[in-house]
Amino acid sequence: MMRFKRYSANLLFFILSLLFLGFFFLGERFIPTQINLSTMPMLNSMFVVFLGLFLESIPFLFLGAIASSFIHLFISEELIQRMIPKKPIAALFWSIVAALIVPVCECAIIPVVRRLIIKGVPIHAGVVLLVTAPILNIIVFGSTYYAFQKNPEIIYGRVIICILTAIIVGAFVYIFCRKDIIKENANEHNHTQHDHFSSLSHKLTHLINHITDEFFMVGKYFIIGAVFASVFQVCVDRTILAELGNSQIQGTVLMMGIAYILSLCSSADAFVAASFSHSFLPGSILGFLVFGPMLDLKNTLIMMSCFKWRFVLIYILLVFLVVLSLCLLAGVWISRGGL
Repeated sequence: MMRFKRYSANLLFFILSLLFLGFFFLGERFIPTQINLSTMPMLNSMFVVFLGLFLESIPFLFLGAIASSFIHLFISEELIQRMIPKKPIAALFWSIVAALIVPVCECAIIPVVRRLIIKGVPIHAGVVLLVTAPILNIIVFGSTYYAFQKNPEIIYGRVIICILTAIIVGAFVYIFCRKDIIKENANEHNHTQHDHFSSLSHKLTHLINHITDEFFMVGKYFIIGAVFASVFQVCVDRTILAELGNSQIQGTVLMMGIAYILSLCSSADAFVAASFSHSFLPGSILGFLVFGPMLDLKNTLIMMSCFKWRFVLIYILLVFLVVLSLCLLAGVWISRGGL
């Protein structure tokens, strides 16, 4: 029965893949003519916004699922552990480098970091991986570049603020959080169960299965986020958006809150952020792009299962304050002619 369900899921994944490719290359030509919502202008506007977000994001959702699954199966945390030195400052910066090769899923990185800390990786180095892994990879950079080609301050600001946040949070944890932070009998997330297979065919089968699971997991969150963004853009009064968007502090806090609730995959969240770019200042957009991958609703629940609640609360408060402060500073800098 389990094998039948797995084959059915893979077949559904293949069919949806073909449909998604068709939507991506032909959707703008055929879908608007087949779906006529002219009698309902508001619903038509929401559909157009959603369709644009959906078609732009599909390639990056696929790439993100493939990259995450490949890294999950073929790169072990033992390799990452050997890369990270024991000296505090060196470990902090090497963790940033190691973030380039760890899973892109912000959920998967939490139990990976938990196991690394148990195996002897310094706590502050593990926290740096938590902060940087969902953002510092080529898939996320590519999607951000594609979504903000005319806004280099957003593209590079996301990376810079991520690195600065990692350094500040890592240094704080090293100084003030040296006690054991691991929660006993924590539930491992199924993304990080590394199975070792004897044959290449078994590995490829498991890789396909994991890509299927990964794509559907991140896809459902993205669709929810895209629907929310399209409804928000069309239904919310423009005067309210103008008031909030023109306020650096209120706009940034609001966008960070939206990112937390939507819990989007970092490989495609840039397209949702771009849909808000006409209503919010660059600093607020950066708050959405930086805070969301580091901390959202779903990975908060996973953190509570892996780490002690006191550490989780400190981490949430620290990341929120650091990201908010850096994004406000970045917003002021950009408004004065930054990049």
